[in-house]
Amino acid sequence: MNLHEVHRGITKYKKRKRIGRGTGSGHGKTASKGHKGQKSRPGFSALPIFEGGAMPLVRRIPKRGFNNKHALVVAAVNVGDLEAVFEAGEEVNLASLKEKSLAKHSFDILKILGDGELTKKLKVSAHRFSKSAREKIEQAGGEVIVMPGRTPVEVKKKQKKVAKATS
Repeated sequence: MNLHEVHRGITKYKKRKRIGRGTGSGHGKTASKGHKGQKSRPGFSALPIFEGGAMPLVRRIPKRGFNNKHALVVAAVNVGDLEAVFEAGEEVNLASLKEKSLAKHSFDILKILGDGELTKKLKVSAHRFSKSAREKIEQAGGEVIVMPGRTPVEVKKKQKKVAKATS
């Protein structure tokens, strides 16, 4: 094979296979479904987990744990990482963390954790701080700014009750 033969035979638009249109098409009579059986019948559709009547693997394996689809996604960044990436006097915020690849993926809340040492004076903006992270930033002469995050459901419910009671 040569380099110019790599894409030979690959077409952008593939013609639709017309099945069940007579013997001349090559896909007549049984329309590529074989002879008899459940799969040859009209309207047949099996579940993706179907295993020929045997108990599917999905149902044989027990379910474990719980995944809360409503939970907020928290991105965690350690104080030691801030020390390594940022210069003294710099401002640490969501944009600068994404720029320096410390918070790559999408998240709802940014939390600064206290693993590592911090010697530089930084102005850190985040939604949450651990106690040790807050102490280390302040000991280094930095500033901690708590950004407003999403309001938890419980707080919203309390606010609704208070609004109903006052009106």
